[in-house]
Amino acid sequence: MAEGENEVRWDGLCSRDSTTRETALENIRQIILRKTEYLRSVKETPYRSSEAGLLNAVSLDGLNKLLAHLLMLSKRCPFKDVREKSEFILKSVQELGIKIPRPLGHGPSRFIPEKEILQVGSEDTQMHALFADSFAALGRLDNITLVMVFHPQYLESFLKTQHYLLQMDGPLPLHYRHYIGIMAAARHQCSYLVNLHVNDFLHVGGDPKWLNGLENAPQKLQNLGELNKVLAHRPWLITKEHIEGLLKAEEHSWSLAELIHAVVLLTHYHSLASFTFGCGISPEIHCDGGHTFRPPSVSNYCICDITNGNHNVDEMEVNSANISVSESFFEVEALMEKMKQLQECRDEEEASQEEMASRFEIEKRESMCVFSSDDEEVTPARDVSRHFEDTSYGYKDFSRHGMHVPTFRVQDYCWEDHGYSLVNRLYPDVGQLIDEKFHIAYNLTYNTMAMHKDVDTSMLRRAIWNYIHCMFGIRYDDYDYGEINQLLDRSFKVYIKTVVCTPEKVTKRMYDSFWRQFKHSEKVHVNLLLIEARMQAELLYALRAITRYMT
Repeated sequence: MAEGENEVRWDGLCSRDSTTRETALENIRQIILRKTEYLRSVKETPYRSSEAGLLNAVSLDGLNKLLAHLLMLSKRCPFKDVREKSEFILKSVQELGIKIPRPLGHGPSRFIPEKEILQVGSEDTQMHALFADSFAALGRLDNITLVMVFHPQYLESFLKTQHYLLQMDGPLPLHYRHYIGIMAAARHQCSYLVNLHVNDFLHVGGDPKWLNGLENAPQKLQNLGELNKVLAHRPWLITKEHIEGLLKAEEHSWSLAELIHAVVLLTHYHSLASFTFGCGISPEIHCDGGHTFRPPSVSNYCICDITNGNHNVDEMEVNSANISVSESFFEVEALMEKMKQLQECRDEEEASQEEMASRFEIEKRESMCVFSSDDEEVTPARDVSRHFEDTSYGYKDFSRHGMHVPTFRVQDYCWEDHGYSLVNRLYPDVGQLIDEKFHIAYNLTYNTMAMHKDVDTSMLRRAIWNYIHCMFGIRYDDYDYGEINQLLDRSFKVYIKTVVCTPEKVTKRMYDSFWRQFKHSEKVHVNLLLIEARMQAELLYALRAITRYMT
């Protein structure tokens, strides 16, 4: 009776056929009740050996994992029958005297009040279909999806791309894909993504020994560590020699198609780590930190909530509401006025190429000096850092030593004319999916800004996108970089740079301090721009190096 979660088949719950789900739920109910009865009988045995005690602990741990998974299903499954039956099974177990878990925290995000996020079960038909697709593919409706749902058009494109990368036919075997996701997320100490993909890696038959550290993975994956490191923190340093080292490693060599798949996965998960921290994504209900078996106290939170920063949430919201409303209102008005003035200046005169180049260099240098007051070293936890090497390597080391970032001119190598076709040639359809995702993120608009409607936000969206690329040394010859300082204030620049370069250092204070009158959906929209601009920047450097190797 010591088997864990693996003996239970959850796959049937992903079916769109209610009879298949009902059969799967009944099987799960019987397994859990058998385990519960076994534990009760062990507890009631008057004399127990130490061996029996150990067996009992293992059995309880296995049952607790199953109960945590059921708790997740009762809150997050898009199928109502599964939610209700999962809750019923949990109550049945509780009635037999076994502790059941409850969720920790306050919804999918630590930064966004739960009441502002779409609740599972209250979605419309179109959104339900999207939720069902996501659940069928992954066996869960994760917190990232529930926060991205503010922007359904983008979410659909994101889920389609991620599904293709992880589960459809491609150069890399399934367990390699999840392991590369773990390696990429670990560079930013993103335990949220690491935990999800550890589970997925094991689910598709990955060797558990690989999870003890990168040195236990095949040499071929270990060789990818250097590219992962440079791509995550200093992509401008990637050269064709990096590519050659991977493609000509004798029996550990990568094929070009495999390498393109790996590069896309690395950039996808570096960027997704930025979104996870940038939007304060909470641990999944069934993962560590997402639930507790302790009963709630009178005040509805216990000491474990306090250590997770979940106390006094109402008080925190009241305090943040006390920030001068008029002050933040004027911030919006000032930004609207600047956009209007810049448009008028554009119509009147155009700066020379020399002046435009000079403004880019100034903005690039200034971006190196943008640091938050919270900027301090974050020591990676062992369970995350074992998935990569050289834990001290990061963006900060470069910027603080005053090293120069060379300028990457988009007119010489761009995604549309060069990167897109290279990806599509070596990994068919993926270039198209990524291109669609870039375009949706860049062009997404509801023509609103805070309380204003019918606003053309294209100038602001372009400033955000180009500022991120500027931090990576990427220059657009036709853009006036003087606009960035007009449109992005210091608190916003600090947030952008932290999310993109050192996402593990993002705090709720940073999130709250920029665009204080803007809606949470607009701040999530900003994060979509940040992660797609970052992904494109990393891809440009990696794909240019591959192109140089090939020519």
